[in-house]
Amino acid sequence: MTHAIFKSAPPKQLAHLALADGTVFSGLAMGAGGTVCGEAVFTTGMTGYQEVLTDPSYCGQLVTMTAPQMGNTGTNQEDVETQRPAVAGFVVHELSRLASNYRANLSLDDYLKKHSIAGIAGVDTRALTRHIRDKGAQMAAIGVEDVGTLIDKARAAAPMTGQNLTTRVTTSKPYEWTEGSGAWGGTQNAPRYHVVAIDFGVKLNILRCLVDVGCRVTVLPSSATADEVLSLKPDGIFLSNGPGDPAAVTQGIETVRALLGKKPLFGICLGHQILCLALHGSTYKLKFGHRGLNQPVRDESTGRIEITTQNHGFCVDMDSLKGKCRVSHIHLNDHTVEGIEHLESGAFSVQYHPEASAGPHDARYLFERFTDRIESVRS
Repeated sequence: MTHAIFKSAPPKQLAHLALADGTVFSGLAMGAGGTVCGEAVFTTGMTGYQEVLTDPSYCGQLVTMTAPQMGNTGTNQEDVETQRPAVAGFVVHELSRLASNYRANLSLDDYLKKHSIAGIAGVDTRALTRHIRDKGAQMAAIGVEDVGTLIDKARAAAPMTGQNLTTRVTTSKPYEWTEGSGAWGGTQNAPRYHVVAIDFGVKLNILRCLVDVGCRVTVLPSSATADEVLSLKPDGIFLSNGPGDPAAVTQGIETVRALLGKKPLFGICLGHQILCLALHGSTYKLKFGHRGLNQPVRDESTGRIEITTQNHGFCVDMDSLKGKCRVSHIHLNDHTVEGIEHLESGAFSVQYHPEASAGPHDARYLFERFTDRIESVRS
């Protein structure tokens, strides 16, 4: 097996990351260059930078990797969650000058340039992460312009609250998905159920996991109506992850409200929030969100602790759903809601990512729980 090895010149042009509160971190420009604005956030995963880059839930964000060195294994054509990066910008401490892996076809720097993603290397990411943790996620700008100009651009940027970003990442037309992940013993079950997935910014590994448990998947745009979903005669309905403020996805909320009780329904991340809003619940913005591969969650029905992958900046207010839903999962760090089940319809959802790409596979049983619900309705 031949390893592909890529060597790249170190970044040389001075660049800055300027936060809206006036704090500035200096480094060196990498990737496509230019100036870009977005919400500055951090993720604690030690691996999976390509999955982070291509996760649609990061749309509109400047993502800081807390692991100290990025780019060691380059990039490839397999480890993507969409066909192009979704992040607004990328922040690292050290950009590896050497990338080596048998699947690699581009260095990280060249990958960013290819997809017109600006980044900054050489940043004190520990200090930046502590600042975001203490002061909260906020708008920021990356660029080579003077510091004052970057601060002004960060302050002028539209905040994440109130933004419906699903239209920027959803599919433009319906399509069928048939590829599995092989997570269940390397075999793929024959399709037994037809699931319609509403794409608010879906990760491809979610679709693979649905196929793994015997689903034939039809993916519809986020603009799909309840009539369009039901016209396909699905056995179950899936609500995907995605970016932005869930309360701003008003059409999706109305669609899900019209679908409640019609078919078994399962939501992940933004899909979880949209389901809760469709039940007339409410959401709020977390101070700095949950982003990483090691978030502890307790299944309230079993007491089992799961280590989960998460990527969200908003959360459901459980008090707004009292009497309508039971809490199925709780985050053990801050006791926020990580999963619910609707008492009347049986629709259920989780805030975290059971498909975990990259990350642990503790929660993949949820896909089987979904098909079990479908089977119970059919029988």
